[in-house]
Amino acid sequence: MKKLWNPFKKVWKFVVLLFLIILTFSYAMFQGGFVSWFLFYSFLPFALYCIGLSFYSLNELEISRQIPKTDYNAGEPLKVIVNVRRNSRFPIFYFLIEDQLDDPLKYAQQKWKAKALLLPGFRKEFSYEYIITELPRGEHVFHSFLVRTGDILGLVEKEKAHKNENKIIVYPAYTELLYRSFENHFDQGMTASRERVQRDTTLAIGVRDYQPGDRFSWINWKASAKRNEIMTKEFEQRQSHDVFVVMDCVPNKHFEVVVSFTASLLRAILKKGAQTGLLTISRERASFPIRGGENQLQQLFYHLARIEASSSTSFDKVIETEGMFGQQNASFFLVSGQLTKPLIEKAGFLGQRKGKITLFLIKGKTESPTENERTLIALANARNVRVLMVHEGEFASSFSEVNLR
Repeated sequence: MKKLWNPFKKVWKFVVLLFLIILTFSYAMFQGGFVSWFLFYSFLPFALYCIGLSFYSLNELEISRQIPKTDYNAGEPLKVIVNVRRNSRFPIFYFLIEDQLDDPLKYAQQKWKAKALLLPGFRKEFSYEYIITELPRGEHVFHSFLVRTGDILGLVEKEKAHKNENKIIVYPAYTELLYRSFENHFDQGMTASRERVQRDTTLAIGVRDYQPGDRFSWINWKASAKRNEIMTKEFEQRQSHDVFVVMDCVPNKHFEVVVSFTASLLRAILKKGAQTGLLTISRERASFPIRGGENQLQQLFYHLARIEASSSTSFDKVIETEGMFGQQNASFFLVSGQLTKPLIEKAGFLGQRKGKITLFLIKGKTESPTENERTLIALANARNVRVLMVHEGEFASSFSEVNLR
């Protein structure tokens, strides 16, 4: 209804402007004298400017934004510079320009607002900037610019949306963790080693596609020549260090912390030299097979940047219905912001087939376990499920000696 009224509103205001010009001129003609003619000549510049502004086109504006880079981590600041250029020097009293952001960015904390009032006058080029102090995780889109202008009296108002789309990806914030395998902590002591996972390079069990980080000496030249692609030898590991991570995507107040810890965990595993995979069920099911290397890390982080807490399936149902778990020869890590009895039971049943399951329970900075959670942790220990409580801001202690006991 508003869009239908806008053209009539513009015509109506133009008619009112012409009526005021005729009215003041008629008053000066019939009344005569200094006051009446002074009134007419005083109003005439404003009226002529309004007529000129009514024919001024906002299409001549060229608006662009300068964004330093496209990849960020959650919590980083973003400084955006908006540049405006126009072809004519027609005097403009003001421009009200608003950068149309998506909702997460719009409600994020801003040092200077994305909406600015500019007084260009006769200038053809001008700019303004705004800062988002803490970027939220996600893939964000800068849609367009909404430009408004008008005259001092408010008789002529113009509005135009200028399409100019930019995208940035904000990866989840992560903490440097020192990962160690739980399976051998009794054999090798409680101290986490900084050495990377080693493979037995004396026994090649097959070939696979080349991955960033593979050594030059691992290349199988015969297989590479046959397939016309670089192939590397697949060696038998002295001990399996593969890890498969399952993240809970049910709406929860700790979901952002869950994502951040999952990112930190995956990064620590891959930096250790082990291989890892990930399963999430949000709006859609997403499964990443167990692999290693920088490319795997990039894919996992990109997925975690876009993931939302939109799962309609409870975490225990995910574990119960996922038949792929039986095909994985790896350690299983579960990451969730809530602990329930069905979850413990399903994790315990999975542990009967795959060995001891590790469940990371994510809590707030000052949150303590409830009585029900203490009871469930005791039940988990009886079901061969290791529950590690991880507090926000204390991810580095996840694999500490205290937590492993």
